[in-house]
Amino acid sequence: MPMPARIIILNGSSSVGKTSTAKAIQQFASSAFMHLQMDSFLEMLPKRLDNHVDGLLFQNIGSDESPEIAVSSGPALQKLMSGMRGAVAAMASHDNNIVVDDVLWDQKDFDEYRDLLTEFDLKFVLLDAPLDVIEHRERSRGDRTLGLARWQFDRVRNYQNYDLIVDTLDSDVESCAKKIVAAFGL
Repeated sequence: MPMPARIIILNGSSSVGKTSTAKAIQQFASSAFMHLQMDSFLEMLPKRLDNHVDGLLFQNIGSDESPEIAVSSGPALQKLMSGMRGAVAAMASHDNNIVVDDVLWDQKDFDEYRDLLTEFDLKFVLLDAPLDVIEHRERSRGDRTLGLARWQFDRVRNYQNYDLIVDTLDSDVESCAKKIVAAFGL
């Protein structure tokens, strides 16, 4: 019997290193892994739904010294994200191995992945680092909304059933990817 498609969900705060780690997994895994990232799906939203109650809404709840941006998902964004999870299932049903780069903070989203992907080899990985390090990365990148990482930081930890937690503080991207590849025999 053929092995089911393998799906690795990388979760973590903005700027923790999910995209870089996903690309490195593609390099080190012995079989092909497709990289599906949440940011590509967010780009599908009409621009008029940026910072809009029906799409992706940002609210500054921090201060100048300690920025924190809360995120709300309106109905259009919720449908889009559910569609993304369905796209993962559709790709896996065609025997594609997939590494997903996502930011999950709500149990229902984890549950939707689990429900859709029961027939596949699914693993959840939390990429982690101290908040001050992630915030430094967020500022250094220059393409992030400052404060997203702070708001997401504790929320991505709400889910307690990670198959693996990888600290991105002391390891370079390649080492993080190799840990994931080794842990799951990829």
